[in-house]
Amino acid sequence: MSFPTEIPCHAVMDSIADGVFTVDLDWNITSFNQAAEDITGVPAQEALGRKCWEVFHSSLCDGQCALGQCLDEDTRLVNKSIFIIRPDGARTPISISAAPLRDEQGKLIGGVETFRDLSDIALLRKEVEGHYVFEDIVGKSAGLTKLFAILPQIAASEATSLVSGESGVGKELFARAIHNLSPRKDGPFIAVNCGALPETLLESELFGYKAGAFTDAKKDKPGRFQLASGGSIFLDEIGDMAPGLQVKLLRVLQEKTFEPLGSVTPVQSDVRVIAATNRDLDELVAQGGFRQDLFYRLNVARMNIPPLRNRPEDIPLLADHFIRRLNLLKDKSIQGLSEDALGLLMRHPFPGNVRELENILEFAFILCPGDFIQVEHLPENFQPRQDHESASKDAISLFQTPMTMDQVKCLALEAALYRNHGKVMATCRELGVSKDTLRRMRKRCAELGE
Repeated sequence: MSFPTEIPCHAVMDSIADGVFTVDLDWNITSFNQAAEDITGVPAQEALGRKCWEVFHSSLCDGQCALGQCLDEDTRLVNKSIFIIRPDGARTPISISAAPLRDEQGKLIGGVETFRDLSDIALLRKEVEGHYVFEDIVGKSAGLTKLFAILPQIAASEATSLVSGESGVGKELFARAIHNLSPRKDGPFIAVNCGALPETLLESELFGYKAGAFTDAKKDKPGRFQLASGGSIFLDEIGDMAPGLQVKLLRVLQEKTFEPLGSVTPVQSDVRVIAATNRDLDELVAQGGFRQDLFYRLNVARMNIPPLRNRPEDIPLLADHFIRRLNLLKDKSIQGLSEDALGLLMRHPFPGNVRELENILEFAFILCPGDFIQVEHLPENFQPRQDHESASKDAISLFQTPMTMDQVKCLALEAALYRNHGKVMATCRELGVSKDTLRRMRKRCAELGE
C-alpha cells in the first residue's frame, strides 16, 4: 500500500497568495513566504532572523503592534488596514490578520501574521471616484445619476427650481450646482435660511428697507433680492416661511418686482429663485400650511435628493472625499477607512445623511493619529458591545412575545410614523405603500387596539 508523498511546508506557504510570516517570542522572523517577498520587496533571506519592525516599517510599528496585542491578550485580529514602507520608500496599503502561534502541546512560541496588498483597490477607488464627482457632489448611485443627467438642463432653463430632501443630504450643493451651470454663473449666489429668522426680520433681509421705515432704520439697506441681482437667490427651508411672506414671495415670482419696507416704489427683480425644503410640501399644501399657488410657482423644476440610507454605494466615495478635504484642513495624512470601519458605516442608517457622515469622520480625525481610521476611532455608538446584557429589556421582551402578522405590521407602522414624526407621505415612502393603503393599515391597527 502506497502513501501520498508529504508536501514540504515551505511549498504550501509559497503557494498562498497572501503574505505570511511568523516570529518567535523575541520578534525575530522565523518564516517568510514568497508573497511576503513580493509585497514587501524584501527577499526572504534578508528578512529571516531580523526583527519584524526592521523589515516592515509599518504604521503600527510605533507601539501599536497588532501582533503584539494578539500575543498579550491571546486574541486574534482580522482585516486591520494599515500601510508598510518598502525599501524603495513606497507606501503600500495592506490588510493584516494576526494570531498567536503555539506548538503541539499548546505552548506559546510566537505569532503569525498574514497580509494582503490593497494597492489595486486603492487605485481603483481613485479612478472610480474621478468618474462620480459632479460640481462638488459625490455619488454613483442610481438616484444621483438620474439627477446628474437632468441637472445641466435644469440649470440652463432659468426656471424656478425646488430642491427637496431630508436635512443633511446636500440641498445647497445642488442649488450651487444649478447656479454654476446656468447663464447666471458670473452673477452672485445669495443664500438665505427662511427658518432661522422671524417673519418681520426675514422680510427686511429679503427685500431691504428705506431710511425711516422703522425706528433704527437710519439709512437705506438693500435686501438679498437686490444683492442677488443678475444671479441666483437660494431660499433654504422654504417650508418654514410665514404665510404673510409667502404672499410677497409669490408676487416677486409672478411680477418680477418687490417693494422694500417703507417704500411705495416697486423694484425690478432680475433674480433666479432656487428654493429648498426638508418638509413634505405636498402634505403642507393639503393641510393648509403652505400656499398652493406659491407651491406651483416654485415647483417648476423639482429635484428630490434621496437620503444616504437609500444609496449606501455612495458612502465609500463620500468618505474618501471628506478624508482628503480633512487632511488638508487638519494637516494630516489619513489614508482612508479600514475595512471593518467602512463596513460599520455601510450598515449605518444615517438619519443625518451626508452631514452626519462628515461629522463622524471629523470626529475620527481627532482620535486617529494617522494611516487608516479604525473602528476605535469612530464615535461611541459604533463601538462593539461588551456583553449581551446591554440589550434593551424591552427589545428582549418583544422578541419573546407571540404576535400575529397583523400585530407585526402595526408595530412596523407605529415605528415608521415615529421615525417620520407623523408625516404621512414620508411614512408611505419608507414602507413602500400608497396613502390609501396606509389609511387602511391605520384603521385596521385602531380596530386591533380596541
